[in-house]
Amino acid sequence: METPRTRYAKTVDGVSIAYQVCGHGPVDLIRAAGNVGNFEIELEEPHTAEYFEGLASFSRLILFDMRGTGLSDRTQTPDLEKRAEDLRAVLDAVGSERAVILGDVSGGALAVFFAATYPARVQALILGGSYARGAWAPDYLIGQKEQEYLAEREDIERRWGTVEFARATVEAQVPSLAHDDGFVTRFAKYLRHGASPSAALAFHDALYAIDVRALLGSVQAPTLVLAIPGSGDLVKGTGDVIRERYLAERIPGSTYVELPGRDFAIEFTNPKVLLGEMERFVRSVTDEEASFDRVLATVLFTDIVGSTQQAATLGDRVWKELLERHHEAVRAMIGRYRGTEIDTAGDGFLATFDGPARGVKCARSIIDALRPLGLEVRAGLHTGEVETIDGKVGGIGVHIGARIGSLAEASQVLVSSTVKDLVAGSGLAFEDAGEHELKGIPDRWRLYRVVPA
Repeated sequence: METPRTRYAKTVDGVSIAYQVCGHGPVDLIRAAGNVGNFEIELEEPHTAEYFEGLASFSRLILFDMRGTGLSDRTQTPDLEKRAEDLRAVLDAVGSERAVILGDVSGGALAVFFAATYPARVQALILGGSYARGAWAPDYLIGQKEQEYLAEREDIERRWGTVEFARATVEAQVPSLAHDDGFVTRFAKYLRHGASPSAALAFHDALYAIDVRALLGSVQAPTLVLAIPGSGDLVKGTGDVIRERYLAERIPGSTYVELPGRDFAIEFTNPKVLLGEMERFVRSVTDEEASFDRVLATVLFTDIVGSTQQAATLGDRVWKELLERHHEAVRAMIGRYRGTEIDTAGDGFLATFDGPARGVKCARSIIDALRPLGLEVRAGLHTGEVETIDGKVGGIGVHIGARIGSLAEASQVLVSSTVKDLVAGSGLAFEDAGEHELKGIPDRWRLYRVVPA
């Protein structure tokens, strides 16, 4: 993967946060690491580079280092609120209104905090090997005991950044690579470039103090919780994947998936399987959201019959004045029948109605209003699902309406059988106009002409 430029985002309190953007997928995905790190050093590791490249294949991947670590300003170790501000500043800098938040291990707590605090900015959550609380408590027996926490703290103080420390960490988290001396050496370098020993201690203390249990029920975003039952555990003695199950059971509607492997750091365990699960989840969320923008509507198409010939006969100035009067009349009728003007192109209009009977009556009124001007229009209507995007409508329902409108004759309103069936009892009358093929639309369609009652 080609390494993009490292840039900096400014937080509201003036801290510079380093970030990179790679990939051009339809979804923004930002990785919340949550611990010490340095993404430029990570990209030097072939295993991690492959993982990031996989993420960037279906998303616009956003990497960043929190304040106090890596390439960002080395400030005081931040709490979750400050880390969330860092994440938001990066999203603002890259122009991302909503993103999938990927929380790795301790980054899961940050992802949960951000989703609960800024729900409008979160499209979905992916939590890998994550946990809700660091420390053991009487009501959280799966947390880390104080004795184990203090032992790890002492080890950080004595050996941070050394090959010996890196090897011990790899043996616990990535046993499949424990005998790869090159990987262990590169991991030691990553730790040194991520934080100094004192900063590493501060982060260790902060992660032990994490507790987002009270926020789990407030997460609205679709959530994928990933776990590896065969892995070891950062918290010795907790066993299996109890912490991940705890998250999945308390985040409403979350999806829990267990992956094959034995490495706690999930990106090193069968990355193809891992990336496949992530991509399927992201695509399912995207597809579901697309359906939210589909609504049932009646679409009306109108256009002037013989407009080109009339324009040539009347001349540009007179035709322009007549066209302006046409637009005024059509807009007045659309407003009268509580429709919504969607688009106009030359002498044609597209409008939508939330009631098919009003759409048909509007079409008839448009024809009557334009007759005194010497203009004849044709109109076509269909009721179906349409997609709304930035105030515009699209989808198969719109195409069907357009095709029906093109088949209508002068001063004629032509409708689909769907419209006819939906307005039964409204006092409107129809006559069969036969079956027709609609260009680009499957099957044959029975159409009906609107006639005087």
